Amino acid sequence: MSVRAELLQRFLDAASRGDEEALSLMLSQSRELLDQRGEQGWSALMLAVRNGHYDAARVLLSNGCDTSVTNRSGQTAGDVALFWGHRHIARLLPSRDTEEPDIHFNRELLDRTSDRRSDGEWLAARRASPETVFLLFHTLSPLVRSGAEREEQIQLCKLGYAAVQELLGSSRTLEVFLGVEKQQVDNGMLAWFALSTEDDPTQLLKDKDPSSFFLQEAMPGLLRLSDDDAGVLAQARSVLAWHSRYRFCPTCGGDTKVEEAGYKRTCLRAGCRSLQGVHNTCYPRVDPVVIMLVLHPDGKQCMLGRKKIFPPGMFSCLAGFVEPGETLEAAVRREVQEESGVQVGPVQYLSSQAWPMPSCLMIGCHCVAVTMDIKADQNEIEEARWFTRQQVMDALVKDKRAVFIMPPRQAIAHYLLKHWIGCNANL
Repeated sequence: MSVRAELLQRFLDAASRGDEEALSLMLSQSRELLDQRGEQGWSALMLAVRNGHYDAARVLLSNGCDTSVTNRSGQTAGDVALFWGHRHIARLLPSRDTEEPDIHFNRELLDRTSDRRSDGEWLAARRASPETVFLLFHTLSPLVRSGAEREEQIQLCKLGYAAVQELLGSSRTLEVFLGVEKQQVDNGMLAWFALSTEDDPTQLLKDKDPSSFFLQEAMPGLLRLSDDDAGVLAQARSVLAWHSRYRFCPTCGGDTKVEEAGYKRTCLRAGCRSLQGVHNTCYPRVDPVVIMLVLHPDGKQCMLGRKKIFPPGMFSCLAGFVEPGETLEAAVRREVQEESGVQVGPVQYLSSQAWPMPSCLMIGCHCVAVTMDIKADQNEIEEARWFTRQQVMDALVKDKRAVFIMPPRQAIAHYLLKHWIGCNANL
């Protein structure tokens, strides 16, 4: 072991023991130790907090340690304090428990600026601006290129007006105004549009990036986008998917025209009921889906299921569509009973996620079981099991002892599980 590694180990050991005197002495000799992490990914502050050492935590905080540092399971020191029930220490630390989670597809890079959707003159000016960004789709597949930072990441191709000018002039190109960047440029609002063409875009696209390609498989391909790109993609692909499925009037079957910058289709047949009164048949639809982590009454286990289409070994939360005239709580209870045979009582909403396959809103909940015997539906899921908190933690950190594989971090199911093991240790 090197001298540096030995010094770090002594520092972390002092934090674990709560030896504030040793911590102060070592920090006076080397400030670099403050936020360094050991082989398990834990900092001195996390170790002090984990073992309930209030004074040691204060020493580290007074020296300016970074409270946003996370361990391998994505927990900050504040999360660790809540997990182990040390609320007196948690009050010293910022916690993400009350913050809105930053879930994939949810990040809002753009202000949708819906009041401009009917302003043709303003839209024309934004469309022709050299700063405007165009995203191109063909059969709902976005034009992307390989990411520069990580090999597995991909980026949306952000095209300029000159590159898509010919496409804009085609009657077979559908245009949707997405909004303007919240970070405005010097000469005004930087607008974004999505374009979908029925023709082969490679024949019309000018100055095409040779490394770009149309992403054919939505899953898991869209999970490779950055959070910024994924947020924009969720909006664009959902609206374009609606246009691809609802080209004709759902009331009379007549032809429709696109209005409000892509956010409305209006029937062209005079006298159609959709043109009278308040109707929402010609606006983009969103399908609500409840997704829930079922908790055992003892608070130490959760139930997960797996579908046949899942990768081998992967288990996830149960989910299902909300039916007409049904509350979210009723949908949670019905879906859990239908898929697993388990009855649940209390339901708690946690967070939601846009899911553009094609246009769903995943409504994430925790719920508590009142019966424990599992009888998997077999049609919806092939298996369901109770897993202990430790088994979920092992899966989260990909420990060799893990008995199942977690859903990907980009899915809200991952967040529901992580929230349970990170912030609800004392149910």
